Amino acid sequence: MGAMAEDEVTTTEKLPNRQSPFSEAFRAFIVEGWAPYSSDLPDRLPAADPAVDRRAAIGAAFPGERLVIPAGGLKVRNNDCDYRFRPHSAFAHLSGLGTDREPNAVLVLEPTDAGHGATLYVKPRAPRTDEEFYASSRYGEMWVGQRESLDEMSAMTGLACAPIDQLPAALAKNADSTRIRIVREADAELTARVDALREQYGTRGTSDDEQPSPDDELATALSELRLTKDPFEVDQMQLACDRTAAAFTEVVRSFPDAVAKGRGERWVEGVFGLYARHEGNAVGYDTIAAAGDHACTLHWIRNDGEVRDGDLILIDAGIEVDTLYTADITRTFPVNGRFSDPQRKVYDAVLAAADAAIAVCRPGTTFADVHRTAITVLAERLYAWGLLPVPPEVSVSEEGGQHRRWMVHGTSHHLGIDVHDCAQARNENYRLGTLREGMIITVEPGLYFKSTDLLVPEELRGIGVRIEDDILITADGPRVLSDKLPRRPEDVEAWMDPLLKG
Repeated sequence: MGAMAEDEVTTTEKLPNRQSPFSEAFRAFIVEGWAPYSSDLPDRLPAADPAVDRRAAIGAAFPGERLVIPAGGLKVRNNDCDYRFRPHSAFAHLSGLGTDREPNAVLVLEPTDAGHGATLYVKPRAPRTDEEFYASSRYGEMWVGQRESLDEMSAMTGLACAPIDQLPAALAKNADSTRIRIVREADAELTARVDALREQYGTRGTSDDEQPSPDDELATALSELRLTKDPFEVDQMQLACDRTAAAFTEVVRSFPDAVAKGRGERWVEGVFGLYARHEGNAVGYDTIAAAGDHACTLHWIRNDGEVRDGDLILIDAGIEVDTLYTADITRTFPVNGRFSDPQRKVYDAVLAAADAAIAVCRPGTTFADVHRTAITVLAERLYAWGLLPVPPEVSVSEEGGQHRRWMVHGTSHHLGIDVHDCAQARNENYRLGTLREGMIITVEPGLYFKSTDLLVPEELRGIGVRIEDDILITADGPRVLSDKLPRRPEDVEAWMDPLLKG
């Protein structure tokens, strides 16, 4: 797209200087001589079958109500260039559609006597006689490739499919007697349409005196639906972790180039990004490639620093597979393959905290207890090193918190189709909740000693370590999905040695 000539046409764009008119001769010529579309229907998408039960579950939570789940639309990056499309997570979860399908689609769960019927409203493929075929940079086949027909989309998803221009009538049907709930943030224009219907019929979805609003309740329910993963989701998460581990291997193999070429953090980020695009849909979040003191900045995504022999590099990265489930793994590596004594001292403390926290990841453990277990170990180490000004039990109490100077963040979050999954779940079911079989959480303690921290011994300044694993809660105890990557320092060094030697 960046190399497109000035006179090429894109009628959906808002820059008139980039449009040129079509001659009648061209209009007649462009529609001739195309092979017919195949009559074979595509296979059903792997995520389509488990989505049936998810739709039934969310429908049962709101009987007799119309539920509107938009995919969302394309977002402008600059001028006439859009960001790569990713559907809203709730839409992907309930439809089975992942990757870059299907901008501006809308899933509607319509109340019936038997529960809910589901219809997917999409923009159908335009015939080649239509100007959209050759002129639309957002939907035209010449611009974005061959789109599915309604029958093809139905075969892929198992859903009844209808043209998107039928959606307004579907939303207005019985709007005076049917409550409508919508995922508000997914599509602002559609949300405004639904709000107008509510205003018209006196059934507003938001108000100053209604807490939470009907739409907030839907958002919460959709988040909480993902708190426990079904077997398909577990398999996808294992796949994401395995592919991420393989990408980490190639990243470590590239360390000599990262050191030699300059701006090595960018090199590390780029190598991981290559594997994320090849082995999945993309990265699940912006990769953190933080070498040296940068590792002490928790969300270091500038990745513009040097990677130097003798430093540690903290890499926090995850591959999002085509179904949009993402891994979230952090490893801290010695760039030259060998930990120095101070580096290993910090690393061992973080590893001990991680091991202790993983061990309590069992059904019945509170989410908060995982964090408390990790910070207790870290506080004990900090106290033993003479850094903590109060005993460990005081620091981890509500009245303390001194350890947070060096471990600011929480130890865990839910993980799945979003890197911070289930983010709109109620506090009593998340931060104050209890672990259940089928949940997937991260365990990611760290210690961060900034180079400017004068309370820290000089030998520890500029050392940042985080170790993060993805944990499935099972009846038999924690299952580490990210176990393909070594964690113990001696194992890390033994694993890195042949990679660095090529």
